[in-house]
Amino acid sequence: MDRGNSKHAPRVDEQMSQEVNGLVQGPGTGGSRVDESRVPEPAGEDQPEATTAPGGDLRSGTPQGMTSEDVEARSRLGRFITMTALPGDRAALLANARENEAPDDVIAALERLPDGTRYQTVSEVWAALGHKNETTRW
Repeated sequence: MDRGNSKHAPRVDEQMSQEVNGLVQGPGTGGSRVDESRVPEPAGEDQPEATTAPGGDLRSGTPQGMTSEDVEARSRLGRFITMTALPGDRAALLANARENEAPDDVIAALERLPDGTRYQTVSEVWAALGHKNETTRW
């Protein structure tokens, strides 16, 4: 006894399968662009390729007085100085950064800090290295 689909003919089943193919396969190879008509036109010879990345500054929430590059660099510095090192002086910050396997440029920057000063936050360390922190927001 054959237990095929009793509601549709094989031709209709195939057509229905093609209609939902993009939903079933997802956005991968072939994905939701299984119909040739849905494939975007390529850019012209003198035109840039289409992209979903916005142009210009990628961080819209940068604090006043800082650029997105400053924010990223300060954040990178903070990744290698943990809260256990703060408050701390130059020697404690260097030891903590080395313990956290900081790259050479971060170690070199921390070695430029003046000796004998205690830092409470990463922002204070950042400012002591000659960079700007955000200005007061209110």
